Amino acid sequence: MKITEKQLRRLTQLVMNELKNPAIATLKDREDKIAERAVGILMKDLEREKALDVEVHQMMDQMERQNPGEFQRYKMFPLLKKRMAKEKGVII
Repeated sequence: MKITEKQLRRLTQLVMNELKNPAIATLKDREDKIAERAVGILMKDLEREKALDVEVHQMMDQMERQNPGEFQRYKMFPLLKKRMAKEKGVII
């Protein structure tokens, strides 16, 4: 997923506001500290997904060299990415 850090911070702030307004959750730490931790966790997950994309593209390059002319990247990418994500525990 293509998302910037600024968008991620905004999304985190919106979620934090929704949680605290109707008192859905009781915060046990400062709001800014919780938000920073959430942003850090989400950024780390996005980096894992980017690394997975690179690995899948490399795998597809290798498969394409082995099977020239018979390979459809646009069909294989989602299939390989889903399989690799499951194997590596990456949430997509």
